[in-house]
Amino acid sequence: MAERIGILGGLTPESTVTYYLHIVHSYQRRFGDHAFPEIVVYSLSFQRFEDWMEAGEWDRIAEALLSGLERLAAAGAGFAVMATNTMHLHYDRLVRESPIPLVSIIDVTAEAILARGLRSVGILGTRFTMEKPFYAEGLARHGIASLVPEKEDREYIHRVIMDELSRGVITEPSRRGYLSIIDKLVARGAEGIVLGCTEIPLLVRPEDTLVPLFDTAVLHAEAALERALA
Repeated sequence: MAERIGILGGLTPESTVTYYLHIVHSYQRRFGDHAFPEIVVYSLSFQRFEDWMEAGEWDRIAEALLSGLERLAAAGAGFAVMATNTMHLHYDRLVRESPIPLVSIIDVTAEAILARGLRSVGILGTRFTMEKPFYAEGLARHGIASLVPEKEDREYIHRVIMDELSRGVITEPSRRGYLSIIDKLVARGAEGIVLGCTEIPLLVRPEDTLVPLFDTAVLHAEAALERALA
């Protein structure tokens, strides 16, 4: 029997749905039946995390994440994925203290980048993902160099994520804005682009650009399915 998957969601709800549907649909495409793994979703309330991030109260965030992982464990999850890039800032602590194993979104993304033969990527994400060192350092452990947009572009990306994408709002002007920023990163040497916020793939699609895009939500969800079936 497949191992039960735990999804720590709500950060934001939009990406949580992506994880659930990808796991189910990917299984169905591969095996042609409905015997996909059991999935437990614990959806955290996003507002307090947004408030804590803005206030720099990262310890409170870590404690709340651990509490969510404990609930997933109590519900019988064999392992968990956090349906968010930014909260992987706490991954090293969480993997030590969580009652169940975690699958790293950064490691999964790095494997996909290396599989394409790339060594330099641009990172789009929340302000925290782009500016704090955890993501770049995580990729660097795999020998991958990373670039982030300039400050004004980082602020723009973050605003669109928080004010639009996290609410399911998709607009053409924002798509054009993101694609312009991607072009700048490519001009600086990025061979591919990490969509390092699990909501960005709602806005930017592979057909929108010539460079490879790494959809971290889909990659992470697929890794969860692979582990459950192993």
